[in-house]
Amino acid sequence: MSKKNLIILFGGRSVEHEISVRSAINVVKYIDLTYFNVSVIGISKKGSWFLLDHPKQNIETGNEISLSLSPINPRFEIKSSSASIAIQIVFPILHGTDGEDGSVQGLIKCINVILIGSNVLGSALSMDKIISKKLLEHAGIPVVPYMSFTKGEKISFAKVKKKLGIPFIVKAANLGSSVGISKVNTSEEFDDALAESFKYGHEILIESFVNCRELECGILGNEPLSSTLSGEIILLKNYDFYTYDAKYQDKSAIRVEIPAQIPTAVHQQIKALCEKAFLTVKCNDFARVDVFLTPENEIFINEINTIPGFTDDSMFPNLWENMGISPRKLISKIIEISEVRWKQEQQYITDLKSPNR
Repeated sequence: MSKKNLIILFGGRSVEHEISVRSAINVVKYIDLTYFNVSVIGISKKGSWFLLDHPKQNIETGNEISLSLSPINPRFEIKSSSASIAIQIVFPILHGTDGEDGSVQGLIKCINVILIGSNVLGSALSMDKIISKKLLEHAGIPVVPYMSFTKGEKISFAKVKKKLGIPFIVKAANLGSSVGISKVNTSEEFDDALAESFKYGHEILIESFVNCRELECGILGNEPLSSTLSGEIILLKNYDFYTYDAKYQDKSAIRVEIPAQIPTAVHQQIKALCEKAFLTVKCNDFARVDVFLTPENEIFINEINTIPGFTDDSMFPNLWENMGISPRKLISKIIEISEVRWKQEQQYITDLKSPNR
């Protein structure tokens, strides 16, 4: 059986660029080279694309590439000064802006090759925290009380305090990795929090601060779905919440417990809600769903990550390893799931003159 060309896409014009690099290094390490020829493309912080030998390589030291349609076969190729590679499968390991919001997914969809992970719609809906919350609410899925605002709109501390209580959380509406998030107790902190969140986009989300445990659940498949038992993130230091530093900088800030020490019935409730959330926002193939659990075992869906972190410390691969699926098997399974979905999508009629119509 001939090997397929698998493109790993990472980096990007995003504040989560460095996390993407770390995730890509891990994914490449676990790809089964028996079945795939792996090419690594890094996107610089300025948006230029480079063909690299490995994701550890400085992106801008690679060979800049172009995307072209082959004159011989109706297929797209990556071309650089050193290589010409036919594109068959693309695995975006991109976090945040342009990579997780449907932008690059649209490009891959247009050239009709296998996209690993959520399509344009699922990516865009999941990345927009405001729209996704509205969809989840409409589907009867519990979310933390919230308000949303756009830049230039008058935002009253008193109004927010009256509706959500204090403290509350202010965050950018289209970012992950706890970037652009602040915990607010006073009007002075409120002004600073607004300024911080609006640095990253024109919309913000303000949520009630909930006394809760933070859990995460892994999802695989389309329909039917598979999901993991939840893991818990336990803060060990005096952080106000699960910040960027606590996630990625301070190795002693947290302890991860997999599976979370919660009743079996609660585990099952979380799995069911996470799978419902995954389908509600039109996700595909795999995702990580973040959950809040109160002392009374009340469950809130926080957000859905369509390209969860794949670093050694990331919860998503570790959740599946707890279920008996190694990182190597997990990557292979994700690719297989995506290939099956793509083949199914190819059966849909796109030509009214098609003999299958």
